[in-house]
Amino acid sequence: MTKVSVRNLKGEKVKDLTLNDAVWNIEVNDDCLKKMIRLQLDSSRQGTRKTKNRSEVSGGGKKPWKQKETGRARQGSIRATQWRGGGIPFGVSPRDYTFKINKKERVLALKTALTYKTREKALMVIDSIVLKSLKTKEVKTVIEALGIKGEKALFVTSDENENLYMATRNLANVAVIMANEINCYDIVNADIMICDEAAVKNIEEALK
Repeated sequence: MTKVSVRNLKGEKVKDLTLNDAVWNIEVNDDCLKKMIRLQLDSSRQGTRKTKNRSEVSGGGKKPWKQKETGRARQGSIRATQWRGGGIPFGVSPRDYTFKINKKERVLALKTALTYKTREKALMVIDSIVLKSLKTKEVKTVIEALGIKGEKALFVTSDENENLYMATRNLANVAVIMANEINCYDIVNADIMICDEAAVKNIEEALK
């Protein structure tokens, strides 16, 4: 069984917590993790770029000159692809970049990301992440006490923590999500993951 120290907001050790190895210490699957991260990044793409083909550009309804006896190449429309202002051949069109991934693969990818955080000693558990105010100064004090200043931190809370969210939203290297919102990209992108004790239990309940 994997054990991790539970600290308070002052950085002091309170107790030890035993993690569920079926969630936090599995045989990792890098392919599933890579696939899930690619799905998240691709889903954020707008895919709205568009060029007009010759049927969509305006004008060009009349043949520019007669077919024969001009000495020039025959032309049917000034909006053909070889003309300036004409349509774009093989241009881009709106598309959806998302793709399907099985539920078991999603769960395996998430467990893999959590396992990496555990093995890299980049998981920190706090007994309770409750701030008295929503001032950034207070959360900076907490970050310094935990010894994670300068690192890209991901706070995971068991429920809505408005004070923590408001206090960290103008800090570039700090993100806050709820336990039911955890995802592979945010976990991998963070240098350290800080969970409250209840959030750890919520994650284990959802992924066991």
